[in-house]
Amino acid sequence: MGHYELAVKALVVSIVLGVAVAGVEPTRNVGFEKSPRAYLELKARSHLIPSAITSGVSYASAGSGILDSTNAGGNIPLSQQVRLFQSTKAEMDATMGPPAASRQLSKSFFLFGVGSNDFFAFATELAKQNRSGTQGDVAAFYGSLISNYSAAITELYKLGARKFGIINVGPVGCVPRVRVLNATGGCADGMNQLAAGFDAALESLLAGLAANKLPGFAYSLADSFGFAARTDPLAAGFVSADSACCGGGRLGAEADCLPGATLCADRDRFLFWDRVHPSQRSAMLSAQAYYDGPAQFTTPITFKQLAQKSSY
Repeated sequence: MGHYELAVKALVVSIVLGVAVAGVEPTRNVGFEKSPRAYLELKARSHLIPSAITSGVSYASAGSGILDSTNAGGNIPLSQQVRLFQSTKAEMDATMGPPAASRQLSKSFFLFGVGSNDFFAFATELAKQNRSGTQGDVAAFYGSLISNYSAAITELYKLGARKFGIINVGPVGCVPRVRVLNATGGCADGMNQLAAGFDAALESLLAGLAANKLPGFAYSLADSFGFAARTDPLAAGFVSADSACCGGGRLGAEADCLPGATLCADRDRFLFWDRVHPSQRSAMLSAQAYYDGPAQFTTPITFKQLAQKSSY
């Protein structure tokens, strides 16, 4: 997954929803015409290692999350994506030799954009139980997310990764899938607050890993939540910020985007492509912001600065 592959040929790890990463120009800026191909496709065609060495690999899996339990059985969760990368690294060692593979990986850009599906699953489970989450529920949820995220980053670090571009969880309470559950079509503030709390914990995790635990660990944390909050959709040229371009029913969110679905007249004027995912133009704007946009949208450095950073 990933659209910020860098001059040293990225091995990208987990774009699940594609939020804030689609678009051609940021990819070209770092040396690629398009996002790397999927691991399973490359493996089936015996092209995994040539691609890993020259143009990157995508381990993304639709519907997956930070937790193995999120949409279990229908995707490749983050932990398994890391294991697939581990097998890729072993093949790189065999092909290039461990020293050359390690040098390549230390320069590569590992991109994460994962977590939204975990929040949808958490909210859905509470709704099934007809109850609101307690402080204990939320604390346990955050704890599991941060533990799994930390384990994935640490394992990749042990395998040679040094540069991590990480996109936090955006305002999941404002996607059409969630809005349609509200009679007014408004955002679910509770879900957004839940995401904001996790984002703060993620920021603390990364700072701690860089300061105390992983020598040479470099990262850029993109603020998807903040970018959405500070961007005026109408000023950005969108005519719809609450409805899906492709779907059906109210807000285009009562049906999936499948053959025969209702389509809007101009997808570039809709913030959302379907009831969960941003449109290509929406994703492009956020991609540009994270790559080399205002400092307020990435910390402690931009994706571009991370890409250009010398490896250790």
